[in-house]
Amino acid sequence: MGRQHPGTPTLEEVAAHAGVGRGTVSPVINNAADVKDSTRRILRQAIEELGYVPNLAARSLASQRTDAVALVLTEPDWRVFAEPFFAEIVRSLGDPLAGTGMQLMLTLVRSDSERKRFLEYARGGRVDGVLLMSVHAGDRLPDMLAEARLPTVGRRAIATITGPLDMYAAQCRLRGYRDALTLAGLRGVESMVAEGDFSEDSGRRAMAELLERHPEIDGVLAASDTTAAGALQALRTAGRRVPKDVSVIGFDDFALAQRTEPRLTTVRQPLEEMGGSMIRLLLEDMEEPSVAYRHVILRTELVARFDLNTVGGCVPQARRR
Repeated sequence: MGRQHPGTPTLEEVAAHAGVGRGTVSPVINNAADVKDSTRRILRQAIEELGYVPNLAARSLASQRTDAVALVLTEPDWRVFAEPFFAEIVRSLGDPLAGTGMQLMLTLVRSDSERKRFLEYARGGRVDGVLLMSVHAGDRLPDMLAEARLPTVGRRAIATITGPLDMYAAQCRLRGYRDALTLAGLRGVESMVAEGDFSEDSGRRAMAELLERHPEIDGVLAASDTTAAGALQALRTAGRRVPKDVSVIGFDDFALAQRTEPRLTTVRQPLEEMGGSMIRLLLEDMEEPSVAYRHVILRTELVARFDLNTVGGCVPQARRR
């Protein structure tokens, strides 16, 4: 156990304790790449033994970064926050942030006074970016943040490309899309729904049709990763940047999702568990035949691959079927 050090240790004391110059300490604290491993180890040990805590205000002043992003919920109805959707979103944002050293701040903005107060807070350089959720039509906050030149994520014109709608799985995913829009306070429009057949070609055709109907589209949920790959091609042809102009989410988390450009955020299905459940149910039915249908609901997982430092990332919730 390291020795106790009275008071708040300084950079000079850390340097002296490690036997290095003061100028060597800051690069280690800031994770600079051009520091020898041996020096890094010695300094980290000194930092731990002295209990040194970096001055975040000074770091922010030097880097012009706060290492914080705000998740802003604009829903005035408190009852909506009891829905599992919101807890899942917070969890899905926390996971990719965990390795970045950035903090996620949760903020409620439900009135004009709160909207003004948050805008002043954000413009004052207290956060590096903003994630918007549950934005209602007519809310000026997204435009106000854009005018303040803050990196902002918040999708409002979200379309979907379905699978063949005579299939139960496709129907469930469409229902999940509609439920998510309702929970987010967005109005579903039938012309924002285009039917595909889970293929790449159908994703390309459907995306082109959707852009023709609604040039304002800024988010798309595709019923499969293959369909999403086709949608990406159509968006690229139309000159739309992903995720800056339009966010795309797939479904399945096949290997393809990591080979697209950019890599797909997608909904992962527990395929191994699905196969095992099907076999188990079949064997049980062979042993004791039953005329009743049995449903097993398995948990899906949102795999977020969008970069939180860019504008992107619509997150409609997939229905768990």
